[in-house]
Amino acid sequence: MWFKNLYFFTFTRPFELSEDQLEKHLAEHLFTPCGSTEQSHFGWVNALGKHGHSTVHAANGNLLVCARKEEKILPAPVVKDMIEAKVAQLEVEQARSATKKEREQFKEDIIFELLPRAFSRVTDTHAYINAEHNLIVVNSGSRGKAEDLLALLRKVIGTLPVTSVSPEKAPDELMTDWLNEKSIGDNFTLGMEAEFHALGDDGAVVRVKNQDLDSDEIKTHLDADKYVVKLALEWDEAMSFILCDDLAIKRLKFFDVLQEQNDDIDSDDVIAKLDADFALMAGEINRLINDLLAEFNVKATDYLES
Repeated sequence: MWFKNLYFFTFTRPFELSEDQLEKHLAEHLFTPCGSTEQSHFGWVNALGKHGHSTVHAANGNLLVCARKEEKILPAPVVKDMIEAKVAQLEVEQARSATKKEREQFKEDIIFELLPRAFSRVTDTHAYINAEHNLIVVNSGSRGKAEDLLALLRKVIGTLPVTSVSPEKAPDELMTDWLNEKSIGDNFTLGMEAEFHALGDDGAVVRVKNQDLDSDEIKTHLDADKYVVKLALEWDEAMSFILCDDLAIKRLKFFDVLQEQNDDIDSDDVIAKLDADFALMAGEINRLINDLLAEFNVKATDYLES
């Protein structure tokens, strides 16, 4: 239940669906496994997995949802070799080269032939919506997968007016200032990891780990006009993470002192434990995002259309 990587988005119009209303929308596109000749399926499953009973789980104003995607795995080299074999056979039999249309047909036929024997890969992506904080937070290390979930949500609701946060000062500039000027906010502490890029498409890339970011070595990189694109941070003695220059949060780790707050809940009551962990986690993430945006002098509600 504890999210590990975050992409967060803000609404440009207030999100006003209730838990029941959202659940009715999700019910229109529930996940079903792929058929023997289908390449992928994407739909909604129980928010709490096998322990849950609904596609939406609400806690303290946070609405948790989960999208499941099944994809058939077809190794590209195998498909390519089979296409080339078909092309070679055509060239021998008809003494001519295969057309582009024929190659595409060969590929389509081969995929259709292989799909019933292909292995499946199933992945779940969780997200939660908090209308009060004007946020939707997706647990994904890939922006593409996060946007896939948003697209599926938009499909079932009919509209999903969200946007990425785009502060006036770019994240790479502000993170570089944090190291140059030691100007980071009181709730944040520098970690021991960072990535620097030099200007230009062919500029140098420097990654440091287990390195004091106040050291002379780091200052040398900054003096050479390298800028920070990833930075390890700790927040409020509750969690650590890597902040990226697109405001993605990677390798989020909640400290034991936070997770232990729910240790008194009976371990046999799985639903109660999942509910408490989700409520605690979402509340802390909401506070983290608000504090982080404050460093950029913006609020999530700033993106609401007036």
